[in-house]
Amino acid sequence: MEIDDLDRRILEELLKNSKRSYRQLADYLQVAPGTILKRIKDMESGGIIKSYSIVVDQGKISSQIIALVEIISSGGKLEEMGKKLSKLPNIYGVYETTGSPDAIIIGKFRDTDELGKFARYLLGLPSVSRTNTHVVLNTVKEDFRILI
Repeated sequence: MEIDDLDRRILEELLKNSKRSYRQLADYLQVAPGTILKRIKDMESGGIIKSYSIVVDQGKISSQIIALVEIISSGGKLEEMGKKLSKLPNIYGVYETTGSPDAIIIGKFRDTDELGKFARYLLGLPSVSRTNTHVVLNTVKEDFRILI
């Protein structure tokens, strides 16, 4: 599916606030509400808009440890390992990378005990030969919304 300038503008506005009504978007973008509705439905059915979500300030609801874990794989089962890790609820990103490491994981953990259990779990996987864990001390920016 091809997207045009209006689709991009709609996506940019939805990324800022997906709770806006079609009418509010239409007024802001100066187009008819029916146009907004059709464009959004087309982008949903075309797979461009996959889902809607909220952004939560984790620090305000619980203490969280953010960790970036580098993984050196063994046995050529990187894809299988990635699929298994992506199903874990506290894992926010699984990325296969070029060079060393072979993969990087972003996860959030309640405390160091939970992070330690996860590290031991990783090292128990047959496809993992080594890990290197980085604990985030301060979040300067965290925004996974893409630029359109």
